[in-house]
Amino acid sequence: MYKSPQRMGAMAPALLPQSLERLKPAEVLATIRDGRAATQMAGFAGRLSDADIRELAAWLATPPATPPVWREADTAASHIQYRDPATLPPRPSFAADIDPRNLFVVVEAGDHHVTVLDGDRFRPLARFRSRFALHGGPKFSPDGRFVYFASRDGWLSQYDLYSLQLVAEIRVGLNTRNLAVSDDGRWVLAGNTLPETLVLLDANGLKPVKTLPVRARNGELSRVSAVYDAAPRHSFVVALKDAAELWEISYDPKAAPIYPGYVHDYQMGEGLAVPGYLNPRVTPLDMVLDDFFFDDSYRHVMAASRDGHAEVINLDARSKVAELPLDGMPHLGSGITFEQDGHHYMATPNLKGGRVTVLDMDRWQVAANIATPGPGFFLRSHENTPYAWVDSMMSPRKDTLSIIDKRSFKVVRELTLRPGKTNAHVEFTRDGRYALVSIMETPGELVVVDAANFREVAALPMMKPIGKYNVFNKVTRSGGTSH
Repeated sequence: MYKSPQRMGAMAPALLPQSLERLKPAEVLATIRDGRAATQMAGFAGRLSDADIRELAAWLATPPATPPVWREADTAASHIQYRDPATLPPRPSFAADIDPRNLFVVVEAGDHHVTVLDGDRFRPLARFRSRFALHGGPKFSPDGRFVYFASRDGWLSQYDLYSLQLVAEIRVGLNTRNLAVSDDGRWVLAGNTLPETLVLLDANGLKPVKTLPVRARNGELSRVSAVYDAAPRHSFVVALKDAAELWEISYDPKAAPIYPGYVHDYQMGEGLAVPGYLNPRVTPLDMVLDDFFFDDSYRHVMAASRDGHAEVINLDARSKVAELPLDGMPHLGSGITFEQDGHHYMATPNLKGGRVTVLDMDRWQVAANIATPGPGFFLRSHENTPYAWVDSMMSPRKDTLSIIDKRSFKVVRELTLRPGKTNAHVEFTRDGRYALVSIMETPGELVVVDAANFREVAALPMMKPIGKYNVFNKVTRSGGTSH
């Protein structure tokens, strides 16, 4: 049987373990055997024996002997401009009574599509094919007009929510972790795991500007584990997957210079400086970060490693200021913040334990551990509701949502909308009146629930809606949703 040594993919995803890791072995076998509907991927049942199909699936799960290469020239050559940004309409093309800031972007992993949903009437406005395996959650321009997607196999896409059409796409690598958009709407930064790079792009059309090798202080390359925008600081913050470092990249043209080496003068006036603009300022750590979360001021990062260690890092002092007793594997990227009785709290689910941990950010202490039926992935809330919703999708109780009262830190209700199916990823309308819940099956549903009385009010058929994202909540950085 002939097998291509490159595995780069053309219209299809790269056939690399990193790109296919979210597919279960049975899904890989079924795709080879039956093909993928509405694509050029034909099924090979009848042409290959069952043994050949199993052999091919095992080959796909094995890294190539010669690692594939992706260079800046490859990125530049991949750029696709569907629409000239200068020709896009100044106002939304849909009905004037549709609130453009109450739209939802729904990622459907079952058949790799995205639906744009009217958040007032719960009616789809558009549905379009996405790249393979979107990851990391879409990000929005500050005005909410554009949404940006990153796929597992390195493609970035810019979509215009006013005209409901793709603007541009570009491939920045072979395996991409996620992307962030600057608070001035000028830049997009993508973090890769293959190759080990950060790619900076012009947000207006996704033209590449700069590629940064992610090289730690010891000279070794590292994969990127997370990229986020720290809007009040006018910077991107990057966690490395293979090095105990946290990077901050300022996009403020007036950023202070960076002194990478050791200096004697406490005013940092010695040594060789590099410009602070669009270059990484490195904070050395005592652990390798897997995930992190900002406090409300964006001065502090709450960070966790995969081995259950967690701490607080002050970005101004560039040092650890507190230890956090967060064992297991807290999913900080899905945390929420809220205020109660004069205190500022952060809450996070846990991928290894059936609990939600509430942290008092004024004291950097655990305020509560709230038991849930099993490990969960997503926690969501809204400023206009007293409740937080968390799933238990990493457990046998995957069909159960726990409703937590943010005032008492107690579970006040368990909700199962579709028994036996994965009920997860809650997102609220801009006013917090309704909660949208994903039934993560193929086919699945998007269920709309009254956030006050927990009654179902609508259900829309979807193809495994793994996430949905409200424009207003994202661009205003609501404490109840991920950023």
